[in-house]
Amino acid sequence: MISKPLEGQIDKVTSVAFSPNGKYIVSGSWDWIVRVWDAETYQVSGPFTRHTDMVRSVAFSPDSKYIVSGSNDGRMIVWGAETGQVEVISGPFKGGRGKNVVSSVAFSPSGKHIVAGCGDSKIRICDAQTGEVVSGPFIGHDHFITSVAFSPDGKLIVSGSYDRMIQVWDAEVGKVISGPFTGHTGSVNSVAFSPDGERVASGSADKTIHVWDVKTGKVISRLSKGDMEAVCSVAFSPDSKRIVSGSTDQTIRVWDVETGQVVSQPLRGHTSLISSVAFSPDGKHIVTGSHDKTIRVWDVDIS
Repeated sequence: MISKPLEGQIDKVTSVAFSPNGKYIVSGSWDWIVRVWDAETYQVSGPFTRHTDMVRSVAFSPDSKYIVSGSNDGRMIVWGAETGQVEVISGPFKGGRGKNVVSSVAFSPSGKHIVAGCGDSKIRICDAQTGEVVSGPFIGHDHFITSVAFSPDGKLIVSGSYDRMIQVWDAEVGKVISGPFTGHTGSVNSVAFSPDGERVASGSADKTIHVWDVKTGKVISRLSKGDMEAVCSVAFSPDSKRIVSGSTDQTIRVWDVETGQVVSQPLRGHTSLISSVAFSPDGKHIVTGSHDKTIRVWDVDIS
């Protein structure tokens, strides 16, 4: 079932996320603004304004108290989730003209660090309290980093890039320990660890989703449908059994990880590409953001 679009959004949505406690939804958009909604009432707070260019990525801290945002302005900002107060500004991370972009951000499971994927093809680990770079840059990709994520135990980082590759890194020393995972024939737009830490999902412009074994780097399954277009975003369900994907074909699909099959009819309602998808912590809802300037929350049955 589809909800009405969340009110308060005025430009193309680039990133959405549920808070780990399930109480909030955060979004980033082309209008340089971070917004937060109550996940039950859908009342909006904010806007959080400090960036000076498009907000590309947003994520909550594990305790749901903070939000981190990454932007085309080359900066990463940590905000109080309820207050909107700026706690930390990190950057700009300068990588040359057109490359000083923080394209993807994520908190570590401990909440002490933030990983930032950047337009200069590098990955950096920052202290969540000071914003200082404490590790990196990690060098291994040769193009724009599109997506980064910590493993559930915080020991690994996965990254995807326009170079069509996925790398798995040791989060402490910044060395590639698995990969590159190769097989996509288009840019890798989104990567996600499964909550059990055993798999990585990647969504690509080649119209496929690959599910990989983290240790071996082998493809476990390849998810695709004949009418599906480029995949912009992927996320695992909390039980690791399902993957949700958003596509340029304006649809959201939920997949069974084991069988590789779509478990229900595509969810439709957006009128432009789906830029970001995420499951709620209880797995009962999916939030989606789109370039149609709307955010929607869907009831899902993943049993």
